[in-house]
Amino acid sequence: MKKSEYAQFLTEEMMKHMHMTKREKMEKKQAKVSKKSTSYWFGLLPFALKMLRKRRN
Repeated sequence: MKKSEYAQFLTEEMMKHMHMTKREKMEKKQAKVSKKSTSYWFGLLPFALKMLRKRRN
């Protein structure tokens, strides 16, 4: 990606964000939080099981 294309992309994304309503921003933020929680437990749960198994041995 060239510098000019990258600058254009950043500018477009900033303009999209600036034109979003407050409600749209909150909905986007809520969706991001729910995605984070699923990936968090996916990584944490196997780690916790590994630690429990390690303690038993």
